[in-house]
Amino acid sequence: MKKMIAFALLPVAALVLSGCTASPSAADYDKAAADMIKASFQDRGIAKVDRLVQDDANRECVAADVARKPLDEKTAKAIEAANMKTVKWPSDGKFIGDWKEGEKIAQSGRGLTWTDKAEDANGGNCYNCHQISKEEISFGTLGPSLYNYGKLRGVTDPASAGGKAIVEYTWGKLWNSRAYNACSQMPRVGHKGILNEKQLKDVMALLLDPASPVNK
Repeated sequence: MKKMIAFALLPVAALVLSGCTASPSAADYDKAAADMIKASFQDRGIAKVDRLVQDDANRECVAADVARKPLDEKTAKAIEAANMKTVKWPSDGKFIGDWKEGEKIAQSGRGLTWTDKAEDANGGNCYNCHQISKEEISFGTLGPSLYNYGKLRGVTDPASAGGKAIVEYTWGKLWNSRAYNACSQMPRVGHKGILNEKQLKDVMALLLDPASPVNK
């Protein structure tokens, strides 16, 4: 590990030693850091090094975060539009599954590590960031509370005009959150293949089904 880190930092060290008139730029340090990270990881099981590859949204949002300023509106809108194009709607036109299965998915954080098998179902790990049901007292607060999600939005009839709009928004948000918020930290569970279509329907049911304890 020490050899890999030292090797990754050689370009910056060379710049420093080449003369005292020119100091390494921020870009030089960024490249050295990226090289160091790449040198520190290796393919292992289903966890591949390609997970380190950033897409345009990641690069723009990280740059804005480092600069400590919000993403400019034009760039944000472009990112959202590009991500909206990736949203795939239910193949059978049905959005709502089984809320009981959805609760299991929300509770599970299993999957995507090098010890997991590619064919195993992943969890959604939803409680890591959100309050969802009143019964679960262990939850994160990085994201907003989703308790009473459907009830507060009046989704008593998902087939109604208002209900349909919320249903479609919720599906799109789960599929690719950056379609609605360019720098959203929410995992893009559909777009990245974390959850499959059936699992997404079950999570939708947990949030929207009037019979779900979330909406009681």
